[in-house]
Amino acid sequence: MTNSAAPHLLPVFARSDLGFERGEGCWLIATNGERYLDFTSGVAVNALGHAHPALVAALQEQATKLWHMSDLFQSPDGEKLAARLCNESFADFVFFCNSGAEALECVIKVVRRYHAAKGHPDRYRMITFEGAFHGRTLATLAATGSAKYLEGFGPPMEGFDQVAHGDLDAVKKAIGPQTAGILIEPIQGEGGVRSATPAFLRALRQLCDEKGLLLAFDEVQTGMGRTGDLFAYRRLGVEPDVMSLAKALGGGFPIGACLATAEAASGMTPGSHGSTFGGNPLAIAAANAVLDVMLKPGFFDHVQRMSLLLKQKLASVIDRHGDVVSEVRGEGLLIGIKAVVPSGDLVAALRDQKLLTVGAGDNVVRFLPPLIVTEAEIEDSVGRLERACTALSGNKRAAS
Repeated sequence: MTNSAAPHLLPVFARSDLGFERGEGCWLIATNGERYLDFTSGVAVNALGHAHPALVAALQEQATKLWHMSDLFQSPDGEKLAARLCNESFADFVFFCNSGAEALECVIKVVRRYHAAKGHPDRYRMITFEGAFHGRTLATLAATGSAKYLEGFGPPMEGFDQVAHGDLDAVKKAIGPQTAGILIEPIQGEGGVRSATPAFLRALRQLCDEKGLLLAFDEVQTGMGRTGDLFAYRRLGVEPDVMSLAKALGGGFPIGACLATAEAASGMTPGSHGSTFGGNPLAIAAANAVLDVMLKPGFFDHVQRMSLLLKQKLASVIDRHGDVVSEVRGEGLLIGIKAVVPSGDLVAALRDQKLLTVGAGDNVVRFLPPLIVTEAEIEDSVGRLERACTALSGNKRAAS
């Protein structure tokens, strides 16, 4: 890892010494001309791969019309996108912003404002879960609760009570007179591709209904097809009151969204929230184009077929290389491999094989291919994993 290639960029990323100049579908072409199979998708962002013709056409067309006009005026295309998201979800209202962290900030504000509008401003606390990742703003860092992300930024923002993932008794004990809602990722991506069980999510829904709390889902990473349906909650049979989206919503163009029921959003009145660039025409055009592709018949069937194939192939690698990898996790094309060796070593060995992956918590390596990945590209990726495991096994034997 090095920052030498970009000495004027704030050194907050441990960037690899590798740069890319263009992409084609599931492939990235480095500045030296080498081709890499991209199973990071910009960390679950490039759901339709690189330079998808529908997205390119939508942005090119919009770029000749209008880039920005602010939220002081009507947005017909933005209303169209909001209506489509509501028609496909539990929601009645959508707020557009620019990122996942911004979407989560809106979720937090919706939950707090809901209770304030009901005459209970003292109800502002939210229950969150160990291993979560909700963003990099001060509020979302506090919701995340990870010491490594909070270090050096002063006292964490008040209002978040973190409990063990999947521990229903701990959730019940954490609920108090100031509790406003529960915030959870259906599948923790950054936290190691750990899934909440449908039974646990149903229990949270029941608790929220009984206690007058709002249930909030963070679908920044799981939303927009990543788990084999447009939203992960649709496969789980549990509807939230509020939900965040971002990442794949724009297929690579920055856009986030907060979705809410009419009841949950009842406290959000003119002036209670805003965003200068949120819902700008370029982002809206990209997101509408993403939906055009994803809502075509068979799209999610393809994701589910590729998921099953990838899981089967990865399991076979584990059978042969149990000294390097030990477990397959995840749903759809949000797949994690728990490593036996340090996960960073596996990511580096895969990069040596021209396969790009991304690490996660719990010593997991995420496989996040574009949702348009082909069977041949799945086969290709597993072959590269096989070679990386062989190399790491050889290194272990040499070291011993």
